[in-house]
Amino acid sequence: MKYCENILETIGDTPLVKLHRVTAELPCTVFAKVEFFNPGNSIKDRMAIKMVEEAEKMGLLKPGGTIIEGTSGNTGMGLALAAVIKGYKCIFTTTDKQSKEKVDILKAVGAEVIVCPTNVLPEDPKSYYSVSRRLGKEIPNSFYVNQYDNLANRDAHYEQTGPEIWDQTDGKITHLVVATGTGGTITGTGKFLKEKNPDIQVWAIDSYGSLLKKFHETGELDMSEVYPYITEGIGEDFVPQNYDMNVIDHFEKVTDKDGAVMARRISKEEGIFVGYSAGSAIAGLLQLKAKLKPTDVVVVIFHDHGSRYVGKVYNDQWMMERGFLDVKTVKDVVNSRRNLPLVTILPDEKISDVIAKMKKYDIEHLPVLQGNEFVGSISESGLFIKLIDQPDLKEASVRSVMQKAFPIVNMETPIEKLTMYINKENGAVITQDETANYHIITKYDIIQALGN
Repeated sequence: MKYCENILETIGDTPLVKLHRVTAELPCTVFAKVEFFNPGNSIKDRMAIKMVEEAEKMGLLKPGGTIIEGTSGNTGMGLALAAVIKGYKCIFTTTDKQSKEKVDILKAVGAEVIVCPTNVLPEDPKSYYSVSRRLGKEIPNSFYVNQYDNLANRDAHYEQTGPEIWDQTDGKITHLVVATGTGGTITGTGKFLKEKNPDIQVWAIDSYGSLLKKFHETGELDMSEVYPYITEGIGEDFVPQNYDMNVIDHFEKVTDKDGAVMARRISKEEGIFVGYSAGSAIAGLLQLKAKLKPTDVVVVIFHDHGSRYVGKVYNDQWMMERGFLDVKTVKDVVNSRRNLPLVTILPDEKISDVIAKMKKYDIEHLPVLQGNEFVGSISESGLFIKLIDQPDLKEASVRSVMQKAFPIVNMETPIEKLTMYINKENGAVITQDETANYHIITKYDIIQALGN
């Protein structure tokens, strides 16, 4: 029989997958090291079990003990899996910028999670670094992992990730690209690969709001580089001890938007449902296109799975609220049409007048206007049903059969949000442009706009 004794034995040996569409503009071959095939769905499983086992060997983690760590989510998941199998408790601190899915997943595997503010300095007592460090001192029989300065982190990648990539590429790899945070993956993997071939380029992808790039280039800890950013799991506001900056040849910064948009592209165009940092990694690689040549073989680390970002990167509303999606607005719909005046009807006109206007202008929705106020609406579908039941209704007033007025929306409203207003009961909305002219938007208009 072929089986694993427990889930921890499935860690590692993740596949290398060739990319095609998102890297089509690059002259070289690009492979993704798809790390969400690990049982905890991220590369952090590798170093989590390594740090636990090293702590056990050193007597820092004893039977029945508590594992304590500050985590953006993925390391916590790896530690939690180890704790389940080995019989430990877990307490994790994280930041309020992490996705809800990450917190929920940690709780699902038995961890206690404490959410701390993001926008504080590492040494602030409220930071997730400080809280986890304090708990490690206060709780009896506990082990504070400290993935940032625990060198078992980078050792795991030196022993596992680096050799796997070297073997999978038959030693032909020329570039390693890693969206980096704690420094363990890029330092451990890069160190192994450079020992095999010193000419291999190791490129780190950083985030705007992180100080790592400037520190690599100048050796200066410039806190003016630090400001809030949205990208999860990469960048730092201090330099963890896992970094050996001599291993890294270049740092490239990527915006929050470019990383998020690229993650969605990878999922849609390559069929690999990736997390935020994978998008940042590919976006950074594309920015470095001029440094690549046809004979190059690039390996990009895809750290984790997209399921941890369905409430953020893969949520259209979240993306639109941050200006990350180039969505069409009501204004775009209006500008794409012929500039025709809005056809309206008065409440005291007859239904026969409505029918005549609909026929003349080839329209199916009429706002009912009294003075300067929209007081109701008439739609062809609703009118048709009433006329079938009551043929004599043609001589009745519009006021006697009109429905609610069409909702009025702002010109900057994204088309996607119009589903809140246009539905089975209501077939159109009204908007007003900069010159105070009114326009009507119908289902047909939206379909036309989205199709262009």
